[in-house]
Amino acid sequence: MAETLHYRTATELGRDLESGAVSSEEIVRALIERTRAVEDTVGAFLSCDEDDALARARESDERRARGERRGPLDGIPVGIKDILAVEGQPLTCASRMLANFVSPYDATAIRKLKATGAVPWGRLNMDEFAMGSSTENSSVKITANPWNPECIPGGSSGGSAACVAAGEAPLSLGSDTGGSIRQPAALCGVVGMKPTYGLVSRYGLVAFASSLDQIGPFARTVEDAALLLQAVAGHDDRDSTSFKTEIPDYRRELSQRRGPWKLGIPKEYFGEGVDPEVEKAVRAAIEFYRSEGCEIVDVSLPHTEYAIGVYYIIATAEASSNLARYDGVRYTHRSKEAADAIDLYFKSRAEGFGPEVKRRIILGTYVLSSGYYDAYYLKAQKARTLIRKDFLDACRKVDAILTPTTPAPAFRKGEKADDPLRMYLNDIFTSSGNLAGIPGISIPCGFSESGLPIGLQILGRPFEEAELLAIAHRFEQAHDYHTRHPDLT
Repeated sequence: MAETLHYRTATELGRDLESGAVSSEEIVRALIERTRAVEDTVGAFLSCDEDDALARARESDERRARGERRGPLDGIPVGIKDILAVEGQPLTCASRMLANFVSPYDATAIRKLKATGAVPWGRLNMDEFAMGSSTENSSVKITANPWNPECIPGGSSGGSAACVAAGEAPLSLGSDTGGSIRQPAALCGVVGMKPTYGLVSRYGLVAFASSLDQIGPFARTVEDAALLLQAVAGHDDRDSTSFKTEIPDYRRELSQRRGPWKLGIPKEYFGEGVDPEVEKAVRAAIEFYRSEGCEIVDVSLPHTEYAIGVYYIIATAEASSNLARYDGVRYTHRSKEAADAIDLYFKSRAEGFGPEVKRRIILGTYVLSSGYYDAYYLKAQKARTLIRKDFLDACRKVDAILTPTTPAPAFRKGEKADDPLRMYLNDIFTSSGNLAGIPGISIPCGFSESGLPIGLQILGRPFEEAELLAIAHRFEQAHDYHTRHPDLT
């Protein structure tokens, strides 16, 4: 079985562990072997602490031998985006600014994950400080799309999506500020979910834009995503934005909630700029739900056209504030050429940050500056309120909203690197969900003629993740897109 373990789902691996067909140590060793075999092509990992993963796997096997299994993820490896703090592990955010930083503590999501017995597995590549849509902004390397290594995997959680698609991990965690889970999930042909803002604690997540950031799962199946979400969701006193709400059994709800559902189709998401192959695949998914007895209705989200502009004002403003702490004085990169304290600050930041991070800091500082705050930032916040109202109004009429996740399949490396505006438009269908604070999930719904995955996005009411997962699960059960894997031989 060892040669096939790397493409088994977390649910299947859990059954194998329970039956004694395999041990956690064997699973981890199979993933180490797989990662060594494909990393030169994929480049999903920034670092892998093989010894730590093996030690945790042995601990899981010993617990199971004593009859002390902690739950369905006990002994299952989970890849970690290098923006989440894991005690004793590098925390670099793929930036020179934090190149030598080692985390002294666990993020709440990691602490919860460890409590389930799951095995944290490696540090995954990303756009620097989560600022990007292609993982081309990493200071270390460019991750490849496993379906076509000449293409990008999406971003900013490109490593998290690529490692699951490539069979290097059955599950991974990422963060989503404007689509950074859903967009790479769509481009790499895996499941990716952004939970409702406040459902998963942000404590220990390096901040990009604090009112938008949210941690969420990548998986090969909806059921696996439900298991990982279950592990990390819940209130945390250390996060002032964490919400107190009952956490249902997400996996059990997959079979409890069977529809049919009333599903909304927003006309604003099917206009100019959508690739014909993407629209065809998403329309076919909509027709599937109609054939299952779901009521399909048109809805309108009239302020969607402002979402990208609003997002890139609010996100950059918060980034300019959050990244002020990286000053070259404490735990970050320090310039060796500085003449005095002010020079140290300027040169350290100039050397430590990459071009995209600098661009966003400059833009964010500008929109917050005297004379421009009212004209840009304040207006953006007012527009954000209207965008959220659009979604909440629509969700009173329907159970969920169906849209494309991305306007096109994955593009080639370097294709948009010199055109920030074209790059930013990759988030056109996902950023509004972050502005509204609602949950969203992307699932595979087809392939382009060139063999690249296409994603269907399902958006829903705040804290109704169970409903979204059930709707996504219905589609997945009737199709085989999630069972297909890229050829990396």
